[in-house]
Amino acid sequence: MSHSEPRTHNPPALPLLLLLVASVMGAAQVGLRIAWSHNWNYLFLIWNLVLAWLPVYFALHVRQRHQAGASDGSLCLPAGLWLLFLPNAPYIFTDLVHLQNWFAGHYWVDFSLILQFGLTGFLLGFISLYLVHAVVRDRFGALAGWLFVLVSAGLCGIGVGLGRFGRWNSWDLVVHPFGLVHDIGRWAVHPLMHAKTLVFATLFASFLFVSYLMLYGLTLLQNESPRR
Repeated sequence: MSHSEPRTHNPPALPLLLLLVASVMGAAQVGLRIAWSHNWNYLFLIWNLVLAWLPVYFALHVRQRHQAGASDGSLCLPAGLWLLFLPNAPYIFTDLVHLQNWFAGHYWVDFSLILQFGLTGFLLGFISLYLVHAVVRDRFGALAGWLFVLVSAGLCGIGVGLGRFGRWNSWDLVVHPFGLVHDIGRWAVHPLMHAKTLVFATLFASFLFVSYLMLYGLTLLQNESPRR
């Protein structure tokens, strides 16, 4: 497919609208939970969900530039920002760890609340990857597209591991680049000293890739003609 004739893809308006509704409902539930418990710690869920929306924003920007016939070079910045913030989308699932500390008194209530936020963030990540995957496929072919998905899932798993165990954030690449690079280098040189992080990153990346395959398969169902 030539760069001058990109394919047209239907905008994901309905899925994004539904995820926006889910986000608003989740925020309302957090508000009720705070009013009930007087515990403001729950606000971290809303903040993490805001961060989960950023990959979608940058993915839509990549898609828009691609459809306008932009060069590969002009896509590097929005695509790089997309990849930088992508781990924030599935990261919310790891917030379940707080059930052991903060929210043990109302375990199942808070489990359901965090799971709702986690699923919303995860689906936001899927949509953003789906959009960028389509751009890569259009420009470089199907094989390159799936290799891109595999690499993105791997990097996302590493990013989530850095966030959960190293307590690094996406913006630390700009704010504290040397500290982040130092930690990554230390983990790469001494992998056995950080086996838990590496195993988690590998398993989480596998989870993301397999989940993407399943959800991608579901998107193809709309192309199947119903049998009479």
